[in-house]
Amino acid sequence: MSSYTMTPYDDVNLILSEVLTGAQVILDSNFVGMYLDGSLAMGDFAYETSDIDFVVTTNKDVSATQMEELVKMHGRIGQTDSKWAIQLEGAYIPLPALRRYDTHNATHPYIDRGASNLRWEHLDMDWVIHRYVLYTWGVTLAGAPSRSLIDPVTSDELRQATADLLAQWWAPMLDDLPRLGHDGSRAYAVMTMCRALYTLQQGDVVSKPAAGRWALAHLNERWAALIERAMVWQNGRPMGDVPETQAFIRFTYEYSRDL
Repeated sequence: MSSYTMTPYDDVNLILSEVLTGAQVILDSNFVGMYLDGSLAMGDFAYETSDIDFVVTTNKDVSATQMEELVKMHGRIGQTDSKWAIQLEGAYIPLPALRRYDTHNATHPYIDRGASNLRWEHLDMDWVIHRYVLYTWGVTLAGAPSRSLIDPVTSDELRQATADLLAQWWAPMLDDLPRLGHDGSRAYAVMTMCRALYTLQQGDVVSKPAAGRWALAHLNERWAALIERAMVWQNGRPMGDVPETQAFIRFTYEYSRDL
């Protein structure tokens, strides 16, 4: 696929082209496909604040030699002067693990936003949600359509994955103030809680902006100002205090436990 037809953004396309071309060369016959996930797939990409979510699929686990070369490739990309150099978030997942999430087969090469070091990482239950996004909206950059590689994800599976994430990842933040110390972290937390509440109630997934709009229309107005600030947050803007954000996390977590 041409670098000019992946997304509407030329600089995003250049980074994606570099990852795609590099992955194809390094993985060779182990390469199956590459797909857009997240906001670029769902249509709510925000140029100033979003990251680039991608998944590369492989026939089998990445070998040690392939991993070494992929690490070098991502390290080189991370050193470029592109706005997106460290805004990639993605994983290299073999077909059996992509087909259906299995916590016992969930350790794969992964790169997180804000870093350039690809590493082996255990992918949490949020990959049930990622798989749903890929199945429903995934954009194919190379290979077979993503929908053909993934089993359907049920509403109950989405709700359970969301509840598990709230318990395992977000509830500990109620006693860990430093993890919410940055305005951006609090904005992300608030928007993620909006999306979690939507999924718990509707058994479906929408983008964070869509979840924010839904939350403003359906939640108690107590949360309105916090959500509105999170929806328009950009670097340098104030985002409300930590206790207010923690209260919203607590509200969402307790809601999930009552289902």
